[in-house]
Amino acid sequence: MNDAAVAGEQRFNVRGMSCGHCRAAVEGEVGALAGVTGVQVDLERNTVTVAGTAPTAQIVEAIVEAGYEVIGEVG
Repeated sequence: MNDAAVAGEQRFNVRGMSCGHCRAAVEGEVGALAGVTGVQVDLERNTVTVAGTAPTAQIVEAIVEAGYEVIGEVG
């Protein structure tokens, strides 16, 4: 995962999300970042999709801060 800001969408595989509370926690942390215009959590696929220009490193840090493990970026 790189540290650059990427315009458009970034998708991450995330371990540990299983319920509505998980979704809300991740959406709240990531959605508060500057440059984020949208966050979609897919509990079934264990992915988080982020729209906007926030740097990858900040998104990963926000997901970890919410209490979940980022296991990779989906290409």
